[in-house]
Amino acid sequence: MSAFDWLNGRAFEIFGQQLIWSDMIGNTIGLIALALGWRRSIWTWPAQLLAGVVLVAAYASAQLGGGVGKQLLVIGVAAWGWAQWRRGRRDQDGELSVRFATWRERGILAGATAAGTLAVGGLFTAVPELSWNPWPDAYIFVGTLAAMVAQARGLVEFWFAWILVDLVGVPLAFSSGLVFSGLVYVVYLVLVLWGMRDWWLRTRSAGPALEGAAA
Repeated sequence: MSAFDWLNGRAFEIFGQQLIWSDMIGNTIGLIALALGWRRSIWTWPAQLLAGVVLVAAYASAQLGGGVGKQLLVIGVAAWGWAQWRRGRRDQDGELSVRFATWRERGILAGATAAGTLAVGGLFTAVPELSWNPWPDAYIFVGTLAAMVAQARGLVEFWFAWILVDLVGVPLAFSSGLVFSGLVYVVYLVLVLWGMRDWWLRTRSAGPALEGAAA
């Protein structure tokens, strides 16, 4: 049995839903990556990259080109975010400097997310084999990329973006019968709320940032 076959193999069944190893491993690594992001650990990016690689392998084995393409974009953004944090600004205590976005940055992020969702949703609608639920899938996918970009720049808004993704992801998963995925999204939401509080307080208590490469 190849590694691809094993990743797409059945792990166990829960709530009448069959879980495959790639879905379970990818979601677990994703949760770890979010927790590491909360702690402002640079290891959040290798974790996100690894989760993407696992899902690429699974989608490629199942011949789902749309899924492969989406995960390749996630991997690319994770690699960029990793580089950003490696040379990012640091506070006096050596921790990554985080901040709130300017209104201009918020406008650009919101506008790009809206335009991206329209473009990706249109593509998914025109090519049905790329997604079984085009517009919610496009919203979640583009929202995830937007959250990763904000995280790479050390913006507290990163957490708000994840909340907006979860507001669609949680009910969509449960209504689709994907109970395990829905429960994972709920755990994501709890981690997001804790992480948002931590980063928010960090912007109020951290000392002056030391000069470093681009934020």
